[in-house]
Amino acid sequence: MIIKEKDTDSFKEIKPNIMYYGTPTLLLNTLNEDGTTNISPMSSSWALGDCIVLGIGLEGKAIENLDRHKECVINLPSPNLWENIEKISSYTGKKNVPSYKKEIGFTYKKDKYVSAELTPLKSKTVLPTRIEECPIQIEAAVKNIRIPEYNSLFNIVETQVLHFHANESIIQNENYINPSKWSPLIYNFRHYFELGREVGKTFRSET
Repeated sequence: MIIKEKDTDSFKEIKPNIMYYGTPTLLLNTLNEDGTTNISPMSSSWALGDCIVLGIGLEGKAIENLDRHKECVINLPSPNLWENIEKISSYTGKKNVPSYKKEIGFTYKKDKYVSAELTPLKSKTVLPTRIEECPIQIEAAVKNIRIPEYNSLFNIVETQVLHFHANESIIQNENYINPSKWSPLIYNFRHYFELGREVGKTFRSET
């Protein structure tokens, strides 16, 4: 194998302000002090086994709620819901809006269900509600919250899935999601995208 010299490639080192290189958008539902549900649009998550790890900012309502009540619902919207999500993207559930959020245009909004024109559904065992319009809704328990020692700007929240709800239209063979029927809403450098055509599948695919 011949390794190309650095000055012969077509790449340039850059320093982007954001690293959202294309991840699913999610709506994180957490429990407010008065028993109502707060909705937080997010795009920092990954899953392995029955665990889902979330990256959450330090001063938002979501982490405040999770510190107090360690349950949540991870709702996965389809691409047609991007406008609903954008309607609440500049809102925070904190009455005292953090200064850094205020500087970029955030304002306080308590009932985000109404603002986003979404519908609450009672969860099976957790207290935060699910979002009916989202094809996938995951009830989860918070197992660990920590601030990484190398970066104090966010929390790493580890959750364990309790119940996985899927709309019947995207289910196949009882317990599988049909990837040709389900498309996540992708957050790609602060733009919303949907998936394109399928180009193949891994050898481990069971569908």
